[in-house]
Amino acid sequence: MPRYLEIRDLEVTYAPAEGGAPVQAVRAFNLEVGEGEFVSILGVSGCGKSTLLKAAGDIIGPSRGTIRIQGRSPGEVRRLGRIGFVFQEATLLPWMSIERNVAFLGQLAGRPLGPARIQGLLRLVGLEGFQAARPSELSGGMRQRAAIARALALEPYLLLMDEPFGALDEITRDRMSEELLKIWAASRVTVLFVTHSIPEAAFLSDRVVVMTPRPGTVQRIVEIALPRPRERALKLSDAFLDHVRTLHAELYRSMGA
Repeated sequence: MPRYLEIRDLEVTYAPAEGGAPVQAVRAFNLEVGEGEFVSILGVSGCGKSTLLKAAGDIIGPSRGTIRIQGRSPGEVRRLGRIGFVFQEATLLPWMSIERNVAFLGQLAGRPLGPARIQGLLRLVGLEGFQAARPSELSGGMRQRAAIARALALEPYLLLMDEPFGALDEITRDRMSEELLKIWAASRVTVLFVTHSIPEAAFLSDRVVVMTPRPGTVQRIVEIALPRPRERALKLSDAFLDHVRTLHAELYRSMGA
C-alpha cells in the first residue's frame, strides 16, 4: 500500500515543570500508513498515545524526527483544513444546533458547506432528523456522531480519533464502533485511532500499533487479518479471539509482564 502518512524517528519531550526534569513522552517512533487505512494505537495509560496524535495533528511540535501527510508537514495540512479531530468529549458548541455545529469548521475555514453537504453528513452518521436539536438534547453516542460529522465536513486527508468512545457505556461503545466502521467504509478517510481497549482495536483496525510504556515507541505492529465488512457476530469468532489474545500478549510483553 502506498505511503500516505509517514512518521520517522519521532521524539516528543515536554519541558520540565519548575524544579523538575524533562519528560520524554515518545521516542524513536516510526510508522507508515496507507491511504484509506484504519490504524489503531494501543497502549497503557501514559504511554504517549495522545501525544503522538497531537504531533500528527500539529497541536504540538516534535522534539526530533519528521511527520509527513501526503508529503506535507502536519502544519501545512492543518492550515488547509484537512486534518479532522475527534476527542473523548464531543466538544460541540452548546448554543448551536447540530446542523450549525457540523457546518462550523467550514465557516471558520472560509469554505462554507451547502445544505446538501450538511444533510449528507448527518445522514452518513445517522443523525438525519436531528439537525435542529441542541447537543444537550442528544445522548452521548449521538453527540459523538455529530463530532464525527463535523470532523468529516472538510473532507480531511487524515482523521485523528483520541479514545472517542472512552466515556460511553459498554453497549453504546460497541454500537458506536459498528457505526464508525460504516462511516469509514463510506468515506474511506485515513484514520489514526487511539484506544486502550484491546477488543475495540481488533474490531476496527487494519493494523494495530502496540506501544511500550513511556517513553512510548513501537512494541509491535499487528496485522488484523479479519474480513470486512465486520459485524457484531465477528466478536464471538475464534479468529477474532485469536487476534485479541495476540494483542493482549504483546501489550503485557511491552510492560515486561
